[in-house]
Amino acid sequence: MGSVLAVFGACSVGSGIQKTDSLTGYVDPYIGTGGHGHVFVGANVPYGAVQLGPSNISTGWDWVSGYHISDSTIMGFAHQHLSGTGIGDLGDIIFLPFTGDVRFDRGVAGDPSSGAYSLFRRDTERVEPGYYAVHLDRFDVHAELTSTARVGLHHYSYPEGTAPKILINLDAGIGWEGEKEGQITIENDSVVSGYRYSMGWAKNQKIYFTAKFSQPVAEFRLADSTSVKEGRSITAPRAYAELIFRDSKQPQDIFVKVAISPVSVANAKLNMEKEASGWDFEAARQTADAAWNEQLQKVKIETKDTVARKIFYTALYHTMIAPSLFDDVNGDYMGADFEPHRLETGNNYTTFSLWDTYRAAHPLMSIIHRERVPDMVNTMLRIYKEQGKLPVWHLVGNETDCMVGNPGIIVVADAYLKGIDGFDKDLAYEAMKQSAMKDDRGLRWYKEYGYVPFDKEKVESVAKGLEFAIADWSLAQVAKLRGEEEDYRYFLNRSQAFRHYFDKDLQFLRGVDSEGNFRAGPFDPFHSAHLANDYTEGNAWQYTWLVPHNVNGFIDLFGGDEQFLTKLDSLFVVEGDLGEEASPDISGLIGQYAHGNEPSHHVIYMYPYAGQPWKAAERVRQTLATLYTDKADGLSGNEDVGQMSAWYVMSAMGFYQVAPAGGPFVFGSPLFDKAVLDLGEGRNFTVIAHDNSETNKYIQKVTLDGKAYDKSYIAYEDIVRGGKLEFYMGPVPSATFGVAKDVRPVSAQ
Repeated sequence: MGSVLAVFGACSVGSGIQKTDSLTGYVDPYIGTGGHGHVFVGANVPYGAVQLGPSNISTGWDWVSGYHISDSTIMGFAHQHLSGTGIGDLGDIIFLPFTGDVRFDRGVAGDPSSGAYSLFRRDTERVEPGYYAVHLDRFDVHAELTSTARVGLHHYSYPEGTAPKILINLDAGIGWEGEKEGQITIENDSVVSGYRYSMGWAKNQKIYFTAKFSQPVAEFRLADSTSVKEGRSITAPRAYAELIFRDSKQPQDIFVKVAISPVSVANAKLNMEKEASGWDFEAARQTADAAWNEQLQKVKIETKDTVARKIFYTALYHTMIAPSLFDDVNGDYMGADFEPHRLETGNNYTTFSLWDTYRAAHPLMSIIHRERVPDMVNTMLRIYKEQGKLPVWHLVGNETDCMVGNPGIIVVADAYLKGIDGFDKDLAYEAMKQSAMKDDRGLRWYKEYGYVPFDKEKVESVAKGLEFAIADWSLAQVAKLRGEEEDYRYFLNRSQAFRHYFDKDLQFLRGVDSEGNFRAGPFDPFHSAHLANDYTEGNAWQYTWLVPHNVNGFIDLFGGDEQFLTKLDSLFVVEGDLGEEASPDISGLIGQYAHGNEPSHHVIYMYPYAGQPWKAAERVRQTLATLYTDKADGLSGNEDVGQMSAWYVMSAMGFYQVAPAGGPFVFGSPLFDKAVLDLGEGRNFTVIAHDNSETNKYIQKVTLDGKAYDKSYIAYEDIVRGGKLEFYMGPVPSATFGVAKDVRPVSAQ
């Protein structure tokens, strides 16, 4: 429990934010706001409950975070946003400072004089970690935003000769919402409270708020979608409040504090009392900046490449927007059973995009934020107790069941196998086993046949079976560690499901029916149909490689290293038509390698398993250089709640966790001359790349703590104990490094 930041307003620091020795100045939050990056833009703190930022009036797939660089409209500032998802939700509790008269709704798109929104110019925006500012041209109002963990802070500057107004909009949200209800109560001339219920991606979302104003409200109007309502409170599917402040001949500044809670208005007030008791906006802004700088200091890099430095720290910033806090300062949270609960210790979290983040974001967290992992796992174990299984894709207390497989098992197993304490190991094992034995989402057929047949599970059968197998392997390793021999053998056997899908003649993983027959008819490995074929957001070329848990066994299916490498080489050069029904998530293509979507993220690092680590180096450097840029469209796909950026962070440091749980970390090609990882408790892990350059991208030899190290991977325990890993780089592949079988990574069995 407790807050992420110190109490707002503890001291006055003036208007200047000193960036000396700070890493926040290297972060460019615009990266990922163009293309299909879908990143959040606004003010928040690391892992905070509040993501306070602008919401454009536009809607659609590229606006699922509420903001896109192509837009020039703002309908207000919402207190919660997603970052990098492919589905929209949140965008709750919108505040719009304005002057004059406006319709409360969106009005007519393209007509800035109709609805409640304003045009803005990009050159008036200022975007930094923990801070956002913009000028609303229609109203001539300048807005600044900052945040604590659970409180959004607003500073509005109004022109002279106008009556300042603020619209509270509980109608608007982001995404594809169904039924909703808003409630607003004018408690007195400086406090307004209420709630918003909505049915969207999260089928049962509830958010409570309280707002306090630095000036008294002189008049107010409450309205629904049809008319103004009498009284001091309104409850309606579309609820609005217009707050009017005293007119003045002088320019006016109004400060607003808005605290949120997943449980109650009373708890929102408690959050405000604890985190934002004062009115010093600049002190809060500097505290937010300091919080971000503290976390960015977890990795200090040395490089002459200023563009790569910007991309790196922006990526690291993006990995810490979520998972986000989902409890109040007193420990109350809303459970997956939609009942309030109270924590005994620690924090509760939400926004678990696990199908994405189990691959790199959680392994990264296990290194530089190891102290946070127990809270993440304990949250998942609470979800298990409340809904009967570990989370799949959890959002504000709701199980969305989005994407395929059992990724919650993988994340819990990863923490267990890495020896991280602070959670009940027996409960964790129970939760993993129970989740692996459910009959939902294709598991019934998987248990019966050893794979998911396409005639039983009509769509995504191959993807579902492969993801279940990855989770089963992770669980098997935990069972082995615990000495649970029967469970170990059972789940390890299930993890071999990929063998059923392998067509040795065509060398692809293909759909198989319940009789063991491959799907009949012409086979096109390029073709993809979104939610309508055997794969999830991909084709056969991309999904054939989804065996990160048993790379050695997978190589054997091809007949050995040479045949495997020939096929893997072809992935990066072959060209073909994906078809008109292909998912837009299939992006960032190098041949048919699709870096813009997560199932491909481990593939480059399969080369060292077959004794050719230099090919991993080539493709890692190519991906870092061409599929990540410092432009607004600098991400090759959705950010996916930190995963796309986590791949960059890990790969730029020189290694990546291929095996889904426990490690090891396979070497690629370090991008920077030096990186120092703060492991906590006074320990550092330093990575040095000697003679490193764009040309010198191949590892020649490695030392660990000054001693010769011949493996092409490193164990997790060797990283987190602290020490020095040194790469010696050169312009041509080494003839010996990583080649012999006894120095290659090996898949645990």
